[in-house]
Amino acid sequence: MSAVADTHSQEHHHGPAKGISRWLLTTNHKDIGSMYLMFSFAMFLLGGSMAMVIRAELFQPGLQIVQPEFFNQMTTMHGLIMVFGAVMPAFVGLANWMLPLMIGAPDMALPRMNNWSFWLLPCAFLILVSTLFMQGGAPNFGWTFYAPLSTTYGPPSTTFFIFAVHIMGVSSIMGAINVIATILNMRAPGMTLMKMPLFVWTWLITAFLLIAVMPVLAGVVTMMLMDINFGTSFFDASGGGDPVLFQHVFWFFGHPEVYIMILPAFGAISHIVAAFSRKPLFGYASMVYATASIAFLSFIVWAHHMYTVGMPIAGELFFMYATMLIAVPTGVKVFNWIST
Repeated sequence: MSAVADTHSQEHHHGPAKGISRWLLTTNHKDIGSMYLMFSFAMFLLGGSMAMVIRAELFQPGLQIVQPEFFNQMTTMHGLIMVFGAVMPAFVGLANWMLPLMIGAPDMALPRMNNWSFWLLPCAFLILVSTLFMQGGAPNFGWTFYAPLSTTYGPPSTTFFIFAVHIMGVSSIMGAINVIATILNMRAPGMTLMKMPLFVWTWLITAFLLIAVMPVLAGVVTMMLMDINFGTSFFDASGGGDPVLFQHVFWFFGHPEVYIMILPAFGAISHIVAAFSRKPLFGYASMVYATASIAFLSFIVWAHHMYTVGMPIAGELFFMYATMLIAVPTGVKVFNWIST
């Protein structure tokens, strides 16, 4: 109802916002969803142009159009922009558009915060892309930014990259809080949790994943910031730290992150399959439990990104079996889609 109140007070005092203000100040979930989708598309084109540089350079062996250094900047920026600028904002935009409609709510629970969550993103990516024009160039250490490549040997612009990641994280956390508050508090009368559309379920679970892992990403980039600028040695063996610690903390974020990117898509697939087969989805409850199981298991498989760092064999076995276990709930989902 706060959106209605906002609009009312705005009209009462100043008349409705016109022109650019209507977009800058909007608390309407559809406007904000549309802005997320437009931003996502713009980032998709930018990240895609970087991919074209990469593929053109790899067209045949040997140097062709860009230097190796710029090639590394392109791979790094392409990865960061596609993950944080294209995929995630696209699904957040879809969530903003669809969740209130699907649960019968007038808007998102926290419309002003919704506006802020969005506008942080253009700021973050302006900072990130600006590193291309800085002395020493853009980040050149891969989208996973492993230490010490990103700390001891990173370009001066690394600190700006860290700031950009922090801002994206703040945006993601606020967006997730908004999704959870909306779904838990604003469903239409009679819509119990097990009567919600599956896209709503996948986003509820995704939002919990976001709240759990974005602070971990914030933590790992803050540790980098300290190592670069304040003389700490979190990831520097010469000072008693450990570069492999970086990988553990990063992938504890990074593995659930890949499920943050796929679970809303699973929700969308569930609706598309049901709509085009003209049938309700087979096994609704099992889909909810499968999604929750995938989310839970996503937290205990991170070191399968680290099989070459010299973990004990027992550790490697644990992460191998835990990883294979995720295939079970995922298989349940595919089975249900096919059965439908």
